[in-house]
Amino acid sequence: MGLNVEQKLRNPEIQPTIEVIAQELKEATAAYSNFVQKLDGYNIQLEWRYYTDGKAWLGKGLYRWTGARGGQKETTVFWLSIWDGCFRITIYLREEARVKALELAMDEEIKQMVRTIQKMGKMNTLPISFNICSEELFDSIFTMIDFKKSLDACKSLHI
Repeated sequence: MGLNVEQKLRNPEIQPTIEVIAQELKEATAAYSNFVQKLDGYNIQLEWRYYTDGKAWLGKGLYRWTGARGGQKETTVFWLSIWDGCFRITIYLREEARVKALELAMDEEIKQMVRTIQKMGKMNTLPISFNICSEELFDSIFTMIDFKKSLDACKSLHI
């Protein structure tokens, strides 16, 4: 799902408010608003931060839960970036999770992406990116988000 447009939100002085984001997303603003609203039902908080290495604001989708011993656990489920006219969600999976991900009830286009995605450089993870301009793939994306949450929760329980 390639994206041939420019990444936005590059000024560290301009906070990514809904107004600023809407200005960049244009017609995709409604999809973004609905996406963020749906995150509540998945117990995911979106936290924005300016990253100097990439020189852009990124949203981190954080899932927090209470561990088996009562401690608070946290994992990053996805990264969100704003592009000209759409937003991108990137979920990082380990290679060993690829087979399980292909068993999920998702759109065939996304399964093909999971099948063919390659590691980037020395990273031990597979970056699965969704360029979102509408709500068309929301069901599959949220299926993948749930899958990522379950992987990280099981990992923390040493399952």
